[in-house]
Amino acid sequence: MSNEKRLAGEAAIRYVEEGGIVGVGTGSTVAFFIDALADLKDRIQGAVSSSEQSTAQLKRLGIPVLDLNATGPLSIYVDGADECDPYKRLIKGGGAALTREKIIAAASAKFVCIIDSSKRVELLGKFPLPIEVIPMARSLVGREIVKRGGNPVWRDGVVTDNGNWVIDVHGWQIADPVALEKELNQIPGIVTVGLFAQRPADVVLIGDREM
Repeated sequence: MSNEKRLAGEAAIRYVEEGGIVGVGTGSTVAFFIDALADLKDRIQGAVSSSEQSTAQLKRLGIPVLDLNATGPLSIYVDGADECDPYKRLIKGGGAALTREKIIAAASAKFVCIIDSSKRVELLGKFPLPIEVIPMARSLVGREIVKRGGNPVWRDGVVTDNGNWVIDVHGWQIADPVALEKELNQIPGIVTVGLFAQRPADVVLIGDREM
């Protein structure tokens, strides 16, 4: 699978526009993309990063890291996923960077998702759904999830880059991820839901092949 990850990371380079600003996600597959992006660093303005981990790698390779507030809309966002269904809808957040990832995806004209074949599923939900919550709302959100048939598990000891906590929801088979994303977004205390369904990926690369 690591070879597929590397191929996907390198293949995503073909979507990068010369002179543009690249939105960059988080995770092991994205790390291969960042390594490949270093060869283009003189032909792009820089990158907007979704996590401290990716920011450190970008800076180490000499790629300028820019503030999204200063860049305006981005042409492309490249990121991985924990699950991907046949409609390019995703579960993300295994690395706890889901809020910044969702913000950058929303600011980008094209979302290129890079995965290996183990992340392809027919129905989302086998991978526990991450939800970022404001700490004081953890129990409230947990009760609301239980009402909806989910099993919430606090990711104890994990604090997001935004200072919040993560609840992982087990036991859901998500037949309508768009509706569930909208519903969960209305629960007070939820910062971000790890469903990328209202704004799915535009392109999914499995290894170097488009899905």
